[in-house]
Amino acid sequence: MPAPALKFPPELLLKAQDIRVVFFDVDGVLTDGGLYFSESGETLKRFHTLDGHGLKLLQRGGITPVVITGRDSKPLRLRLAALGVKHAFYGTEDKRPAAESALKTLGLDWSQAAAMGDDWPDLPVMTRCAFACAPPNAQAEPLAVAHHVTRLPGGAGAVRELCDLLLVASGRYADLLRETLAQ
Repeated sequence: MPAPALKFPPELLLKAQDIRVVFFDVDGVLTDGGLYFSESGETLKRFHTLDGHGLKLLQRGGITPVVITGRDSKPLRLRLAALGVKHAFYGTEDKRPAAESALKTLGLDWSQAAAMGDDWPDLPVMTRCAFACAPPNAQAEPLAVAHHVTRLPGGAGAVRELCDLLLVASGRYADLLRETLAQ
């Protein structure tokens, strides 16, 4: 069976081993941050399939993704529904209370949480979590507080990289890969 393609430093895996929930921003993390508008004024977003598959794997591995975004859009709701993401907060400018609500619902605390963000609104959640991550296209402040900065940019595989890291850290990566190879 192949080993994980990405190698992560042991101290990083140790820091991430107890993560059970991950808070994700959308614009600049799950997307490239660009906004596309149709002629009718509808906002469109581009999502990467690698990130989507990563979110599915994360859930299969027992780690809950929670999306907290300052914007709301029908394409985002449809994408998250298609991926089976059950916890999402839309149009949420103050993200900390949303994260606290999710933690309470899930019976978890900040020591079991990770967050991935790219801009100032993400900082109150990122700085409280046990593990913070940012894509390389993030603003300076999220990059400064991140325990890990992904190789790939937001909207182009950054989320998948974090999902893989967390699955390796939790010990579930190899099992999930084995299940896939057995199909």
